[in-house]
Amino acid sequence: MSKKTFGDVIKEKRQSLSLTQRDLAGLLGVQAAHVAFLESGRRKPSLTLLRRISDVCRIDAQKLFLLAHPEAKFLIKLADGGKAKSADSTWRSFTTNSALLAKERVSPEELKVLQQVSMLNPISSERQFLFVLNAIRLAVDDDL
Repeated sequence: MSKKTFGDVIKEKRQSLSLTQRDLAGLLGVQAAHVAFLESGRRKPSLTLLRRISDVCRIDAQKLFLLAHPEAKFLIKLADGGKAKSADSTWRSFTTNSALLAKERVSPEELKVLQQVSMLNPISSERQFLFVLNAIRLAVDDDL
């Protein structure tokens, strides 16, 4: 039995809602070809589009994120037995580490995006924030 991909889940949900790719594209504010690329696995959604897909299709945003970015699965510790630092303390530690933020050239806009990503599921280390930031930067570069 094979695991479902991001594209499989979107296609199945679209079909269960009796929507064409063009219909779904209209609801998402993208071209129908983009929906086709997402369903075929030729493209990954931006975080903004991921949110719209979650809202329109009523699919858990965290599930969609992990399907679109399976390489990020290690970031999420569902049952760590309370060993991880609290999300608030990790976020505070990350945002107050001015040397790290300067070294990585983290902009205020990027901090806002990272804060939103951390709301999907708590991030337990500064290193994980940097991983997510670099994944986002790569995705944005690919979209340009």
